[in-house]
Amino acid sequence: MLAAAAIVLPLLAPLYLGPYNLALLGRFFALSIVTIGIALVWGNGGILPLGQGLFFGLGSYCLAMHLKLAALGPGEIPDFMQWNGLDTLPAMWLPFKSAVFALAAALLVPTALAALLAWLLFHRRVGGVYFALITQALVLAATTFIISQQPYTGGFNGLTDFGSLFGFPLADQRTQVGLYFVTVAVLALLFLGARWLLATQFGRLLRAIRDGENRVRFLGYDPASYKVVAFAAGALLAGLAGVLYTLNIGVISPAMIGVMPSIEMVVWAAVGGRDSLGGAILGTLLVNFAKDKVSSAFPDLWLYLMGALFLVVVVVLPEGIGGWLSRLLADSGDRVRRTMVMRPMTAAIDEVEEKPAAQGSSFK
Repeated sequence: MLAAAAIVLPLLAPLYLGPYNLALLGRFFALSIVTIGIALVWGNGGILPLGQGLFFGLGSYCLAMHLKLAALGPGEIPDFMQWNGLDTLPAMWLPFKSAVFALAAALLVPTALAALLAWLLFHRRVGGVYFALITQALVLAATTFIISQQPYTGGFNGLTDFGSLFGFPLADQRTQVGLYFVTVAVLALLFLGARWLLATQFGRLLRAIRDGENRVRFLGYDPASYKVVAFAAGALLAGLAGVLYTLNIGVISPAMIGVMPSIEMVVWAAVGGRDSLGGAILGTLLVNFAKDKVSSAFPDLWLYLMGALFLVVVVVLPEGIGGWLSRLLADSGDRVRRTMVMRPMTAAIDEVEEKPAAQGSSFK
């Protein structure tokens, strides 16, 4: 029942949601892809990533650079470059005139950077809180660099005013609905792919490394290699999420990829259940819809509520909402199975008890 609702409701969303709420849902589905990656890396691999905003931002900016150029005429350069005294397009921007190159870079650059970072650190057995702090420091360095290089990156304002992708006008409502369905389809495929991956030997070894890395090493496996692959996969998902999010929202700036957004991404996973893929999507939707409603009415209150929500989840629901629902459904299934087993047993006992009575009455 729940699975059917989870499939049908998103597909029918354009019928019962207005343009604003449909756009919100599309953005939050795109962000759910990041959280699936965090569930893979943190919940199943034991690697706390506090820098997913970096990989999300790389994917976003790679695509946004192409979208910015696609909206210009021949010989024109982006407006923020003109305001900062540039008269020619920088060389680093030239390859992004190609949509195919931009999309490839949006996926490959975050993945390659994450693999390199993980290889350098995990092979030196750097992990735990040290690894988390290093990833957070990289996010801070990246956002500082983007803001300081305003003539080349758009600075604090970021990149906006996009025109079209592959000839489809992004401002058109039909294009937005199409992007929504593309986002839902990609999310569904990645969800199924992540479930398959975690069911393989790779997934079992990844969870074994999470629970006892030294034991896995003594068994002859190299934990660092598995952790590198998992972290790179999480970065790939974050980069893809950045692409879809940028298409849905139409803007990207350092404020969307900094330290706070990276921490929020971890909170989404914790609320939904850090080792639950379905919980990752649920947590992302619940927290972001709550943020939209609360921050609209009380702009200064949301950060306090988010902190309180994280504390409540850690103390009361350490497995998150996804884990709680799974346990609830499992308990309900056990009760049903026990009822189905006990009913035939009760019927058999009643039948045995009735037979002597019947036999005794016949002798009388």
